[in-house]
Amino acid sequence: MHASDFIHDLAMIMLIAGIVTVVFHYLRQPVVLGYIVAGVLIGPHTPLVQLIHDQHTIQILSELGVVFLMFSLGLEFSLRKLGKVGATAFVVALGKIVMMVWIGYQIGRLMSWSAMDALFLGAMLSISSTIIIVKSLDELGMKHERFAHLIYGILIVEDILAIGIIALLTGIAMNGTVDAGDVLATVGKLSLFMIVSLVLGLLIVPRLIDYVARFKSNETLLVAVLGLCFAFCLVVLKLDYSVALGAFMIGAVMAEARSLLLIERLIEPLRDMFCAIFFVSIGLLFDPKVVLEYALPITIITLVVVFGKIFSATLATFLAGQGGRTSMRVGMGLAPIGEFSFIIAGLGLSLKVTSSFLYPIVVAVAAITILLAPYLIKLSDPLLGVMEKALPQKVVDQSLGYTRWLRGLQLEDERAMIAMLFARIIVQVLVNCCLVATVFIASVYFMGVVEKMSLFVLKEEYLQRSFVWGGALLISAPFLIATYRKMQALSMMLQEVFHLPELSSAWRKRFRRFLFELLPLITIGWILLLITFISGKILPPPAWLLGVIALVTAISLIFWGFFERLHSRLQIALFEAMAEDKGEAH
Repeated sequence: MHASDFIHDLAMIMLIAGIVTVVFHYLRQPVVLGYIVAGVLIGPHTPLVQLIHDQHTIQILSELGVVFLMFSLGLEFSLRKLGKVGATAFVVALGKIVMMVWIGYQIGRLMSWSAMDALFLGAMLSISSTIIIVKSLDELGMKHERFAHLIYGILIVEDILAIGIIALLTGIAMNGTVDAGDVLATVGKLSLFMIVSLVLGLLIVPRLIDYVARFKSNETLLVAVLGLCFAFCLVVLKLDYSVALGAFMIGAVMAEARSLLLIERLIEPLRDMFCAIFFVSIGLLFDPKVVLEYALPITIITLVVVFGKIFSATLATFLAGQGGRTSMRVGMGLAPIGEFSFIIAGLGLSLKVTSSFLYPIVVAVAAITILLAPYLIKLSDPLLGVMEKALPQKVVDQSLGYTRWLRGLQLEDERAMIAMLFARIIVQVLVNCCLVATVFIASVYFMGVVEKMSLFVLKEEYLQRSFVWGGALLISAPFLIATYRKMQALSMMLQEVFHLPELSSAWRKRFRRFLFELLPLITIGWILLLITFISGKILPPPAWLLGVIALVTAISLIFWGFFERLHSRLQIALFEAMAEDKGEAH
């Protein structure tokens, strides 16, 4: 593609988008709809004159819109906010996905499609469009409302679950069956990557960004932020994960920097430009002929998507303990499908397990639900009012009673404090285990470097393995010691919870001592088994392995206090990075 063709295409996109969006703004309609209409007007399926020379290049540029939009969402939706809605978001996302996969499969079979077409259809309909929903809420001025934060959490959980769905579909398409081991391995690797990336990112990135901000140069800060953003997105892509998820994660990490407000102002113009290209590219895919050729299935599937998602998401949100108004708003807001639906449809075509008609149908359904998205969000409150008037008062009272009953189950006072401390210890132990696992995964790759170097004192393979595995264990020592101490604290909490009054004082004391010593040792034993499994390729011979463990144990006992202080400093630094108060760097 020549440079002049690229400039021509970009000029057409921005010019037509500018004109159409001005009209939409004048008509007080969401600007995102103007972008999509502009794409339809200049697309290859509508005009008599070919206005776009290379649609593929525009699609590549539109990926930048995904990156910037998700990055901006991460900046606005910090990890603290995600933690506050995490449990509800997971329940709603999982419930909605399961229900929509089942509904989509049944619809496909009713239309006499093959089982594979029906299964892929259900998967395509189950994932809502993060990009469209976020932009629609922004356009409607609702992105800071409580229900919007819950929607953001649900969308992030859905994006994570979508990766597991893709792994499942790939296994089914290639083998005809689901390999539980592969699915668990995929979920485990993704969870490990996310936890370690967030922990290391919180320790490094906010401080680095704030240091660059001290130069008082907007240009330097913007380039540094973009460099970190795209570097992390590249790592995520190399690991075959979603670039949208990667952009959100690095944005959520940068949200803990004190220069957050300045970063948001610098990113906003770039986000708006590339988001415009992204939504125009969606319009370019829309073919009016497909709507006519497959009018009936498109109509049926669109109705299923809209009403099925509204019903499933509203019901799941209500069952999770949210009020009727919040549940309805969440359900109406999660209707559109989009980017992951296209990915799943493309996966079916690439694996040659789905029919060719499925992709254009899904694109048409996505385009229609995207057009409906802002109107559905605005209709949530009026629709709830109509339903409250139409439903019998007994049903309304029972729904309110259920919400009050569920909230009444929440722990209070001392029990709530104990539960919070218990959960915090479990999370800290989990993070420590993930960090240890990452150290040993890295040591497997480092082993190759050692073998190539062939150091004069480490020419024998058993020496190389002992050196690398022992080094990994020594690096992990602060996290193992911290885990041991956390489990001791957990055992003390369990002793307070279980008083065992039927036992004598002496037996209670022995039981407590037993629990205090045994629980931490069992945990460390399980971790050692885990890292033995992970690092099986570089394990030293048994005699050398026992010697390495004994040597590292002796070093750990000698430097026990130093390792405890080192971990405490890292933990304090992590808590400081997530402190509530954030200033603005100028």
